[in-house]
Amino acid sequence: MKKKLFLIFLGLGLLLTLLTTLTIGPVRINVLTVVKILCSVIIDISRTWPDNFQDIILNVRLPRILLGILVGCALSVSGCSMQALFRNPMASPYVCGVASGGAFGASLVIVLNASQSFIMPVAFFFSLLTIFVVYYVAKTGSKVSSETLLLSGIALSLFFSAATSFLQYLAKEGELRQIIFWLMGGFWASSWSKVKIVIPVILSGTICLLFFYKELNILLLGEEQAQDVGVNVEKTRKIILVLAALVTAGAVAACGVIGFVGLIIPHIMRIFVGPDHRILLPASCLCGSIFLVWIDTFARTLISPTELPVGIITAMIGVPFFLLLLRKRKKLSGF
Repeated sequence: MKKKLFLIFLGLGLLLTLLTTLTIGPVRINVLTVVKILCSVIIDISRTWPDNFQDIILNVRLPRILLGILVGCALSVSGCSMQALFRNPMASPYVCGVASGGAFGASLVIVLNASQSFIMPVAFFFSLLTIFVVYYVAKTGSKVSSETLLLSGIALSLFFSAATSFLQYLAKEGELRQIIFWLMGGFWASSWSKVKIVIPVILSGTICLLFFYKELNILLLGEEQAQDVGVNVEKTRKIILVLAALVTAGAVAACGVIGFVGLIIPHIMRIFVGPDHRILLPASCLCGSIFLVWIDTFARTLISPTELPVGIITAMIGVPFFLLLLRKRKKLSGF
């Protein structure tokens, strides 16, 4: 009961985060006006606010915040699933090279001087291509071991990182700047078109992952135990891997590489709600969304009108957390 109340609390926290962050920016708009503007989309309300307020809320801040919610949800649920799949608390959504593949795709579009509208679909394509290549390389007969999958992911990630560095070497000054900004990760290029593209990808993948909570709980016990209770380990692993890669690819294509969200949020939620994925997965979704929206708000207001890349801030928070995690594992292992 307490855990369900905690989920309700997180849901209310996300709603409050949405309303509060819509008021924050160079132009301050009070929360009552924000609510009226949002309601005016659905019902007819007499307009008592300046026209630019409506444009700021509906066309600038709202799509950016919604994209932050979607990406935070995607990275958190993907990271939570990967940690259970590999039975490794240091696994992240990018463990199989999805981010490196997406980075290469985006860099390729920029260097070829193609239309900016191609960045997102090409990055998405290379992110998914990476995971399928990793799975194919790691597959032996009808089985795939977690260790081989991890090693294949690391190898392909290094390959695409080298390919991206080569593209940076070939890029002109303006193109190089674009690539670097994309690699840092951020929401400065948010738009309704991006939101519309990633909503079906991230929501469908996330909802499907939520239905695999039983399998994720069983996989934590080990492959043999999972098989003993009737779980088709190989099939389940494949489905979860593809779904996690799908939502991660959507997030990477939308905003670049934002690290550590999928690593730290599941751990924090595990402290509050325990290891049961029935509660842990939705809790991670909600908390990841809240966390990333506030990080983005901090990034766009700290040195306004200039913006900080969101990926830099999440890395500054995530690296100390990661080191603490390593230290904890060191003590537990006795080395």
